[in-house]
Amino acid sequence: MKKNIYAVIGGAMMLLGSAACAKAPGAEEQAKETAPVAAPQAENTAKDKKILVAYYSYSGNTKAVAQQIARAVGADLFEINTVEPYPAAYGDLLDRAKEQIQSGTKPALSGRVENMAQYDVVFIGSPNWWGTIAPAVSSFVSQYNWEGKTVAGFFTNGGGGMQNCERDLNKLLSGANVLEGVTFTGRSSGAPAKALQAWLDKLAL
Repeated sequence: MKKNIYAVIGGAMMLLGSAACAKAPGAEEQAKETAPVAAPQAENTAKDKKILVAYYSYSGNTKAVAQQIARAVGADLFEINTVEPYPAAYGDLLDRAKEQIQSGTKPALSGRVENMAQYDVVFIGSPNWWGTIAPAVSSFVSQYNWEGKTVAGFFTNGGGGMQNCERDLNKLLSGANVLEGVTFTGRSSGAPAKALQAWLDKLAL
């Protein structure tokens, strides 16, 4: 993570504007195998490939983009949830996220993808928190074997752009065929349709 004033300000903007995106379950929930939501009717299905879109979302912005991708390519959806919820108060959220990122903490998750081996292509979505991926996404990636899978990251930001999100995610994907990622300024309506489709077309799945 960049240690300069711009990165800190940019990170704070991201957490305020689009920061994260996902409803976290209560701390009493135990980790369990969780079946991803079945693929919707696809607009542009990648032939002969089983696709998953996995995402962490705090405020809903990353979730909106994940749903767009799933519709476009005919993918299953899996929402990454933490066992312990993040604070609702903005200042507390900033502090918790910064502490976890700086310490390399991987928070416990409340579920796992059922039969990850079946997926050929996985899209992984995260908000930009302090210039990098959310700790929950690091936890998710660390749970699976990525050897031989095709993976593409997508990110939402509050004005700071990609920063280290793609780099830090890709470092965790040992053995995967990693495709070019994309970032969008966070908004509840999702990504601009033309820009999202242009990225998907470029991936040529």
